[in-house]
Amino acid sequence: MNKTLHTIYVSLFIIVGVASTTLLIFNGYDYYSKPLEEIGTTLSNPDLKGTTEYNRLKYQHENLKPTGFIGHGLGILGSFMMVLGVASYMIRKRVKRFYGIGYLKNWLEFHIFLCTVGPIFVLFHTSFKFGGLVAVSFWSMVLVVLSGVVGRFIYIQIPHTIQGQELDIKELNKIKDDLTLRLTKEYKIDEDLLYDFNRLASPERYKSFKLSTSIIFAVKDFFDVRKVLHKLKNNVLLAGLPKRTVKEVVHIAKSEIILARRIGLLRTMQKFFRYWHIFHLPFAIAMFAIIIVHIIVAITFGYTWIF
Repeated sequence: MNKTLHTIYVSLFIIVGVASTTLLIFNGYDYYSKPLEEIGTTLSNPDLKGTTEYNRLKYQHENLKPTGFIGHGLGILGSFMMVLGVASYMIRKRVKRFYGIGYLKNWLEFHIFLCTVGPIFVLFHTSFKFGGLVAVSFWSMVLVVLSGVVGRFIYIQIPHTIQGQELDIKELNKIKDDLTLRLTKEYKIDEDLLYDFNRLASPERYKSFKLSTSIIFAVKDFFDVRKVLHKLKNNVLLAGLPKRTVKEVVHIAKSEIILARRIGLLRTMQKFFRYWHIFHLPFAIAMFAIIIVHIIVAITFGYTWIF
């Protein structure tokens, strides 16, 4: 998948997610924001029967409540999306027969889309009114989604090949050395600037990294990188190189700094990723177990939607 096609692929997911959520809010905000008691009081008030407010609320209640046509449909669609999102990614990742079907990175993006929009649909299925066992499932779902966001951040810090396989230290160092060679041989960089750049592009500086001071470290690192890249850009511009070349030099330098960070934090991030799995998996299992119970109970009581 080339860069343009990949941008369209990801953009389509974002557009569908934002558009569907916006449409659901626009269509039912009045209903979702009303307490259940207020809805019951309004619909049971004979004096309001036949009024515009009554007819609108009655239509919304019949369609948007968890057993209503739209509400029930959203629950089925959201649950299906979550199951499909988890199953498709796990099969592509673990079954060798499917290794050649697309890149794992793209399957992960598909998984994230389905497991983000799916829970949103399930939330609207509840009409924001839930309790008991369903509440346990809902909060498990929230924790799964939030931990998924954290997991995605940790995952992208671990360098992978285009097929999704983790790169080892030797491969990473070779890539970094190639980038350094390009900067020093192809472009004549000032020695003082090269010293500052090499300091930032050294994996050794991350040996003292601690989770407790990670925010302070990240903020300081951000400004250090911006300062050196700005100096580098000015240095290359003064050398009279074309703007296209300047852009390429800055891109190479930025890539090397990011790669150095990933090399330096590789072991830490791999450890975090293992811990993340221990946290993420139980909530996912609990969520799906309660969803299955919920579906069985719903079917037992005759709530089969259009089937």
